[in-house]
Amino acid sequence: MGQKERIPVVAIFDVGKTNKKLFLFDEHYKIVFEKSARFLETVDEDGDPCENLESLRLSVFDSLHEIFRKTEYDVKAINFTSYGASFVLIREDGQPLTPLYNYLKEYPKDLKDELHNRYAGLEQFSLDTASPDLGSLNSGLQLYRIKHQKPEIFAETKSALHLPQYLSFLLSGKMYSDKTSIGCHTALWDYHTQDYHQWVKDNGIEEKLAPIVQADEVFAANFPGSTFKIGCGLHDSSSALIPYLLNFHEPFVLISTGTWCISLNPFNHSPLTKVELEQDCLFYLSYKGDPVKASRLFAGHEHDVQTKRIADHFGITTAKFRNMEIDWKLVDELNNKSISNDLDSFANIDLNEFANYTEAYHSLMLHLVKAQVKSTNLIMNEGKITRVFVDGGFSKNSIYMNLLAKEYPEVEVYAASMAQATAVGAALVIHEHWNSLPIPNDLIELRFFRT
Repeated sequence: MGQKERIPVVAIFDVGKTNKKLFLFDEHYKIVFEKSARFLETVDEDGDPCENLESLRLSVFDSLHEIFRKTEYDVKAINFTSYGASFVLIREDGQPLTPLYNYLKEYPKDLKDELHNRYAGLEQFSLDTASPDLGSLNSGLQLYRIKHQKPEIFAETKSALHLPQYLSFLLSGKMYSDKTSIGCHTALWDYHTQDYHQWVKDNGIEEKLAPIVQADEVFAANFPGSTFKIGCGLHDSSSALIPYLLNFHEPFVLISTGTWCISLNPFNHSPLTKVELEQDCLFYLSYKGDPVKASRLFAGHEHDVQTKRIADHFGITTAKFRNMEIDWKLVDELNNKSISNDLDSFANIDLNEFANYTEAYHSLMLHLVKAQVKSTNLIMNEGKITRVFVDGGFSKNSIYMNLLAKEYPEVEVYAASMAQATAVGAALVIHEHWNSLPIPNDLIELRFFRT
């Protein structure tokens, strides 16, 4: 008996705020192995909660050892995707200098104001960098804080790496930056000049940022005798868009739904306006470095809060809403009352107004979809878009999908389902370095909703 052929695979680490996952995909992009972990948060020097970097580092190496022991797989390449706004400061010997500060950490107002005022004021600063004023979520400002509050740490920093690139560095030993991480509301990038903003240069921060590489570049692993390639890592929102960009060439909008519902339009490059910025619009950079206009709505969170309120009021469990079908007669009746497009408007409605939980839930969904349409329209680029794809939690919600299709009669609306789009994106971007087959064209399953 000859030895069994080993299956060529790519390993993807998908590091979320809560769940850390590892996937192995075969050449057909089928998941052949997956593993999930959660770590306890630790605290930074101010007592604020933050990611446990050491647990994360050990987990990467432990997981790799586990995979390499599985003789049925031949790991050809490894890539990473993780949340944005996360800097790891590294000293000369490759060790982290500080905790990985949480992007929700309170940011000193005086420091922020001083920076904004020096560069034409908050509004212009935000427009140039396509970054709404989000405190520590503007990760470039984290470096500005270190420079001013901890100059000795700043001086000792050889390189500041965003989390996906730090994970990649653990395996390649090389330091680099990628545009998807630089482009996501970091306040580092000037979208007019397509370069780091002047403040980054003036403050000596550019020297602390590693050279920018292309998203599809790969590097040799830092282990003797290893042949697999290491990708440079991607910001998760940009990674989830990759399967769509590779599969669909007609202009589309993707509404990626979860706790936040993010509408992404890769075909709208018109500069951000003051009005858009005030309504939480921003740009991301795609894996090719092109601007992707985006708007955000906290709709998944609102749905969770309000379904619990309805369930408690009517004495049922939230499971009742899971597969509820749309009742058009009820929709018509509810539409006769005014439905607001403010996300929090349903929270102010007295539930005694509704005869039963079905009616209350339909009303909630009408409000949510109106708010969603208002948010998505900010980036829509009228007349150019031919399709809207919805992925994530709401794509499985028949009421949401039907109401959305009714709101967009001129556009084809699809529920798109794809297991682990973020991880698949990180695998696709380095496809040619590990996969001998062409990219499959049936990666995304679509369901069309007629108006």
